Amino acid sequence: MQFPESWLREFCNPPLTTAELSETLTMAGLEVEELHPAAPAFSGIVVGEILEAVQHPNADRLRVCKVDAGEHSKDGPLQIVCGAPNARAGIRVPLALVGAQLPPGDDGKPFEIKLGKLRGVESFGMLCSARELKLSEDHGGLLELSADAPVGANVRDVLKLDDHIFTIKLTPNLAHCLSVYGIARELSALTGTPLKMPTFEPVPAVHDARLPVRIEAADLCGRFSGRIVRGINPQAQTPAWMVERLERCGQRSVSALVDISNYVMFEYGRPSHIFDLDKIHDNLVVRWGRKGEQLKLLNGNTVELDESVGVIADAQSVESLAGIMGGDATAVSDDTRNVYVEAAFWWPQAVAGRSRRYNFSTDAGHRFERGVDPAQTVEHIEHLTRLIQQICGGEAGPVDDQTTQLPAREPVTLRVARAARVIGMPVTQAQCAEVFTRLGLTFTQGEGTLTVTPPTWRFDLQIEEDLIEEVIRVVGFNNLPDTPPVAPVTAHVLTENQRSTHALRHLMADLGYQETINFSFVEERWETELAGNADPIRVLNPIAAPLAVMRSSLLGSLVHVLRYNLARKASRVRVFEIGRVFMRDGSVADTDTTVANVHQPRRLAGLAFGSAQELQWGQRERAVDFFDAKGDVQALLSPLSPKFVTATHPALHPGRSARIEIDGVAVGWLGELHPRWRQAYELPQAPVLFELELDALLQRPVPAFQPIARLQSAWRDVALVAREDLGHDALMSVILDDDSALVRSAKLFDIYKPATPVAGMEANERSLAVRVELLDPEATLTDERMDAAMSALLQRLQQRLGVRLRG
Repeated sequence: MQFPESWLREFCNPPLTTAELSETLTMAGLEVEELHPAAPAFSGIVVGEILEAVQHPNADRLRVCKVDAGEHSKDGPLQIVCGAPNARAGIRVPLALVGAQLPPGDDGKPFEIKLGKLRGVESFGMLCSARELKLSEDHGGLLELSADAPVGANVRDVLKLDDHIFTIKLTPNLAHCLSVYGIARELSALTGTPLKMPTFEPVPAVHDARLPVRIEAADLCGRFSGRIVRGINPQAQTPAWMVERLERCGQRSVSALVDISNYVMFEYGRPSHIFDLDKIHDNLVVRWGRKGEQLKLLNGNTVELDESVGVIADAQSVESLAGIMGGDATAVSDDTRNVYVEAAFWWPQAVAGRSRRYNFSTDAGHRFERGVDPAQTVEHIEHLTRLIQQICGGEAGPVDDQTTQLPAREPVTLRVARAARVIGMPVTQAQCAEVFTRLGLTFTQGEGTLTVTPPTWRFDLQIEEDLIEEVIRVVGFNNLPDTPPVAPVTAHVLTENQRSTHALRHLMADLGYQETINFSFVEERWETELAGNADPIRVLNPIAAPLAVMRSSLLGSLVHVLRYNLARKASRVRVFEIGRVFMRDGSVADTDTTVANVHQPRRLAGLAFGSAQELQWGQRERAVDFFDAKGDVQALLSPLSPKFVTATHPALHPGRSARIEIDGVAVGWLGELHPRWRQAYELPQAPVLFELELDALLQRPVPAFQPIARLQSAWRDVALVAREDLGHDALMSVILDDDSALVRSAKLFDIYKPATPVAGMEANERSLAVRVELLDPEATLTDERMDAAMSALLQRLQQRLGVRLRG
């Protein structure tokens, strides 16, 4: 909400400086986001009237002007050389006298006007444009002032340039502050300064013309008011004071009728609409839209309507998007002669989110979806009518006012004792009563309680906590005492078998990965293709059309990050994310930390793309592969020993992927992106991805220390013949499954596959050399015991895996 300080002070003018006013509003919850002067500093610039403008004798584009500067030109009109195309006799413009200081330039230094000579003609000053005074970017000519501007007066006084512009950042519950009057009402309550109450004198009706209006949807429109005004002049000039106020509210001037509607919206928070009466067919109907209907809006967009959007229609077609924007068909123009002025109360829930469906927002929709006072539609129609007659003329008809149903104002009770506990300092019932009185709230008192009936303009007063907030806002947050906490502050220390997510982040950074944070809502395509999720959880009101579903995997987000980096010429990408995923699960109950039927586990996912190592001289460059990422996963899970089981995943290459298991429980996936998706997502090469359950990563076993063996180990190397498809894990699990407990460890140190067939080996077999460590911590090993252990080992391998000793 942007507004000029001078407009606010017309309604409430407390004895505060601009800085103090800003601090007061901010500390009351109306955060002043920006505060700046209406114009930069300059001096010595007055109102001058051009009496004569003749061609320069030595320059085609210059004119020699005679300018009256009032008391500043006692010796007669000043001679000014000017090159502006609109320099002509009879207009009043800003005149910078000799010695005047213009606003600072790009170098930050003010520009001083001196006596000059242009093409042989002396110039005793300078006539200024709006851009030269840094009032706007308009440099098309001189800034023309109103014809009644006092000649010789200071331009800063004439244009009220010593004003300040406030920009307030309002939370959604402060809809009653979306107007200058609403903020003044708050300021009056905060400072105790009287509020200037507006009076809306009825405009007498001079004809009895009415436009029939029918409300068919009471859940859309609670009140609808309007009147006909005939014989207006739509080409009338908007007064300078109104244009100035609109500009300082961030609204450009359009036309007199549009400016009047916008002015009342900023003044009293009342969005309204002015129809061209002659373009309306027969009557107006307030109803919900229908499937297949279309409407061309004032912004030029044509939108498709349905049953969830409110409209105002006539006998032939839809004419307006209810509470959001009018239609192009009934818009006022220079040919308009008769208008219908409308002010209505639209239910907030009937307007909320509708404009975002069509990818635009409006000031009217912003107010209606938060709540607009339904009580003063008729009074504001009178105010609009009076402004129209003052500026555009016209004859008003009677006001039509229909009410279907209005918001019920349920009483809310405040317990003074509880308010004191929540606020954290003593407050009395008298203090609370004074606060409510200053805020204009109607209330009754009981023993230790106050029951408030919210006024029509307060949609945010619904529970006791809302009233407690009002008390402390007006009493002042700066009056809260500095009270130390009563409860001890005790840090929750992780047990030895736990580690924090921050430790995982540091570990991933040590492995060369950078953290990325992505939205939890993603494209439906990612869920279908990369997660195999045909029924994802849908977002009811997505912030963007593609981000329509909740993710059940982090892989799609990482692939998107990769594409983003590749588009910016990144050649090597290592990224990871820790975040939640969302899956349907009927067993989940609704609690303070969970949502019914939605399982929300946290996961860690990583992606590696490009070369395995940074560019260097010590190693040849090669692309990252499955085993590089496997090493990173093992480092993450250490000291646990994960098992990598061949399996298929929708996002991963069927021959280069694995399911990660710990003690037989699946905890994640690892693999190269499927060639189909590498091509679909236009990637130059396939990245390697992994995704792990965060709970599995946060748990780690406590080290169990054992004494160093007093006896020496023995090693036996064996050459085994096995099928080519026999995996390392399967081989090691059988070797270490030793009932006698003599086999302490085993390591595969060589693989031999002959280029041509050899005796004792089939074509689909290979030789595996394994070093086996034997140890008995209690007794020295003998050759007989070691031979027996190796024979038992070979027998197990033969029986379980079909592995034999190489001859």
